[in-house]
Amino acid sequence: MRQSFSIGIGGAAGQGVATPGDIFAKIFSRRGLHLNAYNAYQSIIRGGHTFLTIRTGPDNIPTTNGHLDLLIPLNQDTADRHLRLLTTGGACLFNADLIKPGQSADGVQLCPLPVSKLADISRNKVAQNTLAIGAALSMMGIGFNSLESVLEEQFRKKERAVIDENIALARAGYDYATQNLKPFDHALSLTDARYAVLSGNEAMAMGAAAAGLKFYCAYPMSPATGVLHWMASHARKADIMVRQVEDEIGVINMAIGAAHAGVRAMCATSGGGFALMSEGLGLSAQAEIPVVVIDCQRAGPSTGVPTKTEQGDLWQMLGAAFGDYPRVIAAPLDIADCFTLMPEIFNITDRFQCPGIVLCDLLLAEGRLSVDPAVLDFNPAIDRGEIITSNGEPHDKYLRYKITDSGVSPRVIPGIPGYTHVVSSDEHDEDGILISDAYTNHAKRRAMMEKRMRKMDGIAASIPPPQLRGPATADVTLIGWGSTFGVIDEACELLREQGISVNHLPIRWLVPLHADAILDILNNALHTIIIENNFSGQFARYLRSETSFVATGHIRKYDGEPFFPQHIVDAVKEQLAGTTTLSIPEHEVMV
Repeated sequence: MRQSFSIGIGGAAGQGVATPGDIFAKIFSRRGLHLNAYNAYQSIIRGGHTFLTIRTGPDNIPTTNGHLDLLIPLNQDTADRHLRLLTTGGACLFNADLIKPGQSADGVQLCPLPVSKLADISRNKVAQNTLAIGAALSMMGIGFNSLESVLEEQFRKKERAVIDENIALARAGYDYATQNLKPFDHALSLTDARYAVLSGNEAMAMGAAAAGLKFYCAYPMSPATGVLHWMASHARKADIMVRQVEDEIGVINMAIGAAHAGVRAMCATSGGGFALMSEGLGLSAQAEIPVVVIDCQRAGPSTGVPTKTEQGDLWQMLGAAFGDYPRVIAAPLDIADCFTLMPEIFNITDRFQCPGIVLCDLLLAEGRLSVDPAVLDFNPAIDRGEIITSNGEPHDKYLRYKITDSGVSPRVIPGIPGYTHVVSSDEHDEDGILISDAYTNHAKRRAMMEKRMRKMDGIAASIPPPQLRGPATADVTLIGWGSTFGVIDEACELLREQGISVNHLPIRWLVPLHADAILDILNNALHTIIIENNFSGQFARYLRSETSFVATGHIRKYDGEPFFPQHIVDAVKEQLAGTTTLSIPEHEVMV
């Protein structure tokens, strides 16, 4: 079982929930601890409920788990909602002047902080936050020096008086806890390792920059806005042109224009913005201009629940634009993979001159994970494909859309002397001359369509097939895609500890889908369960449409929050016992 410690910090939007989370994250990562953080919040500026969970420990922490060892409620609402999540040995640190925590479970320590006695709350409205951080670290057995250095960094842009005040408050909370509160029984096992802490949005932005991105544009839309924030903050240093555009129609066309001019270009949005981009995506395919689009999924339809996570956009991506065209779609497995995936998909889109879609979601985009810096390759291999950047030797007439066995035609950067071609959204022949409705050459139309679609064979050969995790044979095979990777992996560990033989098939590359490789694995499986964060089982339907494979069970969650490992453990055991009673087909379990 993984050794971990979970902290929950909650309050109303505007009460400063994020800052304590940032401070804890920095301290843990610099003391050699892994961490995973997820913030559940509402789509309002002030008020409403915000709850940040940070799980940390010396072992890899792939997900939060729904249990708390420490609760820091900044208001009464948070105490009422989450006190029940504290387990035996846990503690609740609260402002004794404002909060009455109510009845807790046996073995839970209630720790009132006399905030008004320790701080001048008339002058500092968030003093309770800093006091609680200091008290918590004392109870965890982490030295005050770690907190002091992080506070210096956290408030470095403030006046010295502000920094000194926060250090003094933290020290007051630390000393009070040392003298009056019981420390946690099991201290965190600190290590000498050092980790970076990244959100998925930061990781995708950094991965794209490492891949040679030179143009980024977007219209702000949560949960993808973090990519724009990173790009805007680092544009000059990373030598990337960044533009905030008036709408997503302008975004996709601007990105395609930059890509046509010869640079690597990217944009990011969520499902609503992607809907406006879909026609432009078809232009990218028809004109054979490589462009990368990130879709950070959130709960829909329409505006839906804009600050909650879901895996509900898969079929939107599969049906984006109209007509048949080559594309590649991939779903990163975790936040580290958000970085790793970007150079891979840029290389594929360049080599095969087609659009590429990164199908992320809010859980990864806005979550945070400790990442070993060694896995972040800032000098990845870059493959621009068949691209002509200089005049070179004398050559035959240039055919931009030359019919080739691979379906890939040499691409020239506009403006290179001796090369002239036409680019259009209309169908065309090899040299770009348009084929109109009135004078359509049917043979040329068929040949050009077949040429483009031949790229899919090359793309499929360029991406690795999915690999089974765990024993080759097992009683249960759990199947997931994208961000369910970590939670399924931990659920597998818990199931094995309970004597259930289980393995895990994670899907990262969605289009093209390695159907034969997947069938080779699943045809030998005894009991298969597909797990996904949506109502309709979008991947289950997609897998069935591509392979005719029908899983024996399903676990789906669509309340806007991610899975916890225990959700999966309980549902798997119910299905194996045959005790699940539901009115929906195929024994689907709604958690």
